[in-house]
Amino acid sequence: MTSTIRHTSIDCAHPYELATFWSRVLDLPVHEDDKPGDEEVLIEGADLLFIAVPEAKSVKNRVHFDLQPQDRTRDEEVERLLALGATLLDDRRNPDGTGWAVLADPEGNEFCVERGAGEWAGS
Repeated sequence: MTSTIRHTSIDCAHPYELATFWSRVLDLPVHEDDKPGDEEVLIEGADLLFIAVPEAKSVKNRVHFDLQPQDRTRDEEVERLLALGATLLDDRRNPDGTGWAVLADPEGNEFCVERGAGEWAGS
């Protein structure tokens, strides 16, 4: 028998608030039993588990998410995520449409936004 990854756990200071941000990014619900102030909060469908820890993030993530928009362009998605509370850390987008953007969530966890599915299909 092999193992399976049950959750991807993300250490954070404010699990419910960070899970709510990612819930909006992914358009997936926070588990119905999870409430503000909980020590652990799960996003259903993505199996992301946000866990309260006492220490703050201090270095670059060793693992990060690469997001690919499905129904919009990369640039439209970057603007949407910035409006949700993300921060642009490194703009690696190129004039020819290639490249990606490095963003951070509200607690500073880095993630990337690649070209949208339709942009890949057109290349």
